[in-house]
Amino acid sequence: MKFSIYQESRRGARKYNQDRIGYSYSRDALLLVVADGMGGHLHGEVASQITIELLAELFQKRARPVVPAPLAFLQEALTKAHDAILNYSTNHNLLETPRTTCIACLVQDSTAYWAHAGDSRLYHFRDGKILSHTRDHSKVQQMVENGLLTEAEAMRHPERNKIYSCLGGMIPPEIEFGGKVPLNEGDSLVLCTDGFWGPLPADEMCAFFGNYPVLYALPQLMDRAEMRGGKHGDNLSVLGITWLEEDTVADTKNAVHTKTLPLDGFTTRVKELDADRTLKDDKGVSEMDIEAAIEEIKATIAKYSK
Repeated sequence: MKFSIYQESRRGARKYNQDRIGYSYSRDALLLVVADGMGGHLHGEVASQITIELLAELFQKRARPVVPAPLAFLQEALTKAHDAILNYSTNHNLLETPRTTCIACLVQDSTAYWAHAGDSRLYHFRDGKILSHTRDHSKVQQMVENGLLTEAEAMRHPERNKIYSCLGGMIPPEIEFGGKVPLNEGDSLVLCTDGFWGPLPADEMCAFFGNYPVLYALPQLMDRAEMRGGKHGDNLSVLGITWLEEDTVADTKNAVHTKTLPLDGFTTRVKELDADRTLKDDKGVSEMDIEAAIEEIKATIAKYSK
């Protein structure tokens, strides 16, 4: 495989960043995951952290070097993440169950497969057009589909962030699937939280992806989304790739080449709980609290990744 990749997560105007993003790839398969945590501090980010790390762990156990039955893998992985979050909540007697959205995309054999719960989105861009994007699991999206709101009205609706499907909720998540979609040279896949896509009109994103790969388009779009979010801006996170053919000369310097990886080799990049940043933001949370949360996350992942 050959692709360029970009990932970034910003706190926006919120006190904490509960978003988590990450990716992992073998020689012949790539997993991309974005999660938007919900719940009190050290709860929402724990739910999203469990999701990102558990999916990466399961991917590394299954991709040898590709994943058999990609959609079945995504269903199992998101379901296990949901169960793991509930288990964490039960073990800690939490009154407020940690929850998270999730969008996960698996790419292998030049084909993309994805699954999601909530309103974190995947976009597939080609030649400056959106070939497809995921459907939000929100009440406002249902109102649009029923003809009660226009897309423009939905972008400004005060309840547009209320979702009915997520991982970790008391009701099992509604997991929706997409793909089997072949990728062409220059196609871009973008996974993002609502803090990113919310302030950005579709035509503006299309204009950028009609001219630039993710390495150049996404930093500029992140700046615009954060600026428009202003003093009420949400956490905003994005993870994207531009797909390249093996013999592509363009962007070779910044591209990821996987053909040199051994059959059992993996590369993983996951945003983790940051004790130093948290301590600066909240004097009431000790370093021991953070370390304990990290150890408990690891134990939960070990249990559900078997």
